[in-house]
Amino acid sequence: MTFTLSEQENVGVLGARKYAETLFSDHYPESTISATSSRPIVHSDSLPGAFRQWQCPGIGVKHKATNGGCPPKIVEKDTEDSAMPVYKAPLRDMKFLLNEVFDYPGHYATLTSGENATPDIVDAILGECGKFCEEVLSPLYLSGDEEGCKLDNGEVTTPAGYRDAYQQYAMGGWQGLSAPEEYGGQGLPASMGLLKQEMMGTANWPFSMYPGLSLGAMNTIFLHGTEDQKQTYLAPLTEGRWAGTMCLTEPQCGTDLGQVKTKAEPQADGSYRLTGTKIFISSGDHDLTENIVHIVLARLPDAPKGTRGISLFIVPKFLPDSNGDVGERNGVVCGSLEKKMGIKASATCVLNFDGATGFLIGPENDGLNCMFTFMNTARIGTAIQGVGPAELSYQWALAYAKDRRSMRALSGKKEPDQVADSLIHHADVRRMLLTQKAIAEGGRAMLYYAARLADHMVEGFTEGDEKKADKYDDKLGFLTPILKGFLTELGCEAANLGVQVFGGHGYIREHGMEQIVRDTRIATLYEGTTGIQALDLLGRKVLLMTQGGAVREFTLNIANFARKHLTDKRLRPWALELLKLTGQWNLLTVRIMLAARKDRDVVSSASYDFLMYSGYVTMAYIWLRQAAVAVDKLDNGGEESTGFYQAKLATTEFYFERLLPRAQSHATSMLSPSKNLMQLDAEDLAFTG
Repeated sequence: MTFTLSEQENVGVLGARKYAETLFSDHYPESTISATSSRPIVHSDSLPGAFRQWQCPGIGVKHKATNGGCPPKIVEKDTEDSAMPVYKAPLRDMKFLLNEVFDYPGHYATLTSGENATPDIVDAILGECGKFCEEVLSPLYLSGDEEGCKLDNGEVTTPAGYRDAYQQYAMGGWQGLSAPEEYGGQGLPASMGLLKQEMMGTANWPFSMYPGLSLGAMNTIFLHGTEDQKQTYLAPLTEGRWAGTMCLTEPQCGTDLGQVKTKAEPQADGSYRLTGTKIFISSGDHDLTENIVHIVLARLPDAPKGTRGISLFIVPKFLPDSNGDVGERNGVVCGSLEKKMGIKASATCVLNFDGATGFLIGPENDGLNCMFTFMNTARIGTAIQGVGPAELSYQWALAYAKDRRSMRALSGKKEPDQVADSLIHHADVRRMLLTQKAIAEGGRAMLYYAARLADHMVEGFTEGDEKKADKYDDKLGFLTPILKGFLTELGCEAANLGVQVFGGHGYIREHGMEQIVRDTRIATLYEGTTGIQALDLLGRKVLLMTQGGAVREFTLNIANFARKHLTDKRLRPWALELLKLTGQWNLLTVRIMLAARKDRDVVSSASYDFLMYSGYVTMAYIWLRQAAVAVDKLDNGGEESTGFYQAKLATTEFYFERLLPRAQSHATSMLSPSKNLMQLDAEDLAFTG
């Protein structure tokens, strides 16, 4: 059975609805059709699990029914004829980095939590997680954006399919992958959670935010909660029966948390009554779990002004009863949902605390220190939203470039039997695709490099080894703003390039490319904007805290690695370039430090370019590491094919010759005096009639 609608036929929304009804009514008579565009959504309880919402292909695309004429399930649809893109977990690249570049098997052998992270277990986890992301989460990505979340009488409903997908997630034990075994987790290293988060975030970032926010609440309670609080909250959070949030931002303050006004009044029973409003709270309310545990910043009566007077509280949506089960409703309610540019399937809430019962976590007036204990790992998680969109947009753009035909290649016909050559044969399209590939694979490698440090840091905290924890927290702290700021900026670039490859088709909603752009844009804003990350890197980590020592230590590691590969003619040009950049990085740091003694605005005016320069040099180092392994495996054999390793060398060459030169423009800009930014009076920045 074949249904065809002509591209020239202007059927519109009504025609799309009729098309879906024709396709489904005979087999699923109870199904309902919702069509707000030419891509109707079919809801049917007869469809299994997460596939009870099926999005029809766009009008103008031939669809072949399967199963003897039955409407297809998502996993069975003919992707060659369907407009809906698909996600494939990049397991080959992930395993290359884990096993051959960064020696994760050896790394896990040094960790107490790595005892069970054997290569076969890791492979099995990656495979199952990849399957879950491909078959369950990815099909909900576009439909979730179309439907969005809904608020009714203070209760939020997530898009169709989300509840079923979350139940599969929770039942699979994914939430507790890296959580302590004593609270029901699997006790695996923190980096295993990062690998899971990368695949989930790439397949469906809005969905991944729901369990992702819970991890921050779990970490905070584990490190700073009382034993009673741990026993009450950690088990249901680890099981995924309860979810968590982090409530910081208020209408009058985002980054500047010293302005927090939410009040916490002590009660006779030792609890507190919280009153105030929090905004931009991701996963602030939803229907995925039976309870939501809010971690809230608030101010005690007579607390010192500024950040030194902020305390931290646990405020559950439903108060636990004496058995630890869900009890009476607490005084926290979702007042509204933010109307956002993207991530529409993620509930971003305004939460009103109206005398809500809360429980102090950690010491009084030390809330920020407790909240930010794991902030470096949280910001690494946000950096995934730079890598994920680059990977997803690249996968879809590459498939389109191979299939779409336009004109002839300038070097001559590549497909003479076809009406035109595929886009993949045009050099400028290759430029865009290779930029996406270099960002996705280079960014992934940067995350995996940092994740090893995070494993040691987390283990230091959990084992009470303060010296070890501080050592690795400092190392990770230097890299965190680079990862978060640089990778999310490049993620936005890669997402935009995906639209460009599609041309006009990328601008319409049907292909999903514009959604990636919209969803990615938030990544440069939350968890600290790029400008805040840049100030943190240059102002705090480099100048104030280490007087340039952080750059010296990191560039020494880079230089030592580069020197080892000067003797190999295949790697020598890249190693030499990297050695030059390590010297320049230190020189730029000293020059900014000296200039800042006379002009404090230099730190702010130079910080963005300093961050981006640092990112390009760091990614160059990471690409050289991949290239060095590729050369070795080509000579001596490895787990992958010859073509795979050769592609790594080709992409390294592209990065060094096409993307790394950008670092020099940032080097020039960061040394420019602040005067050219600050000399105009605010009133003179615009002259309107």
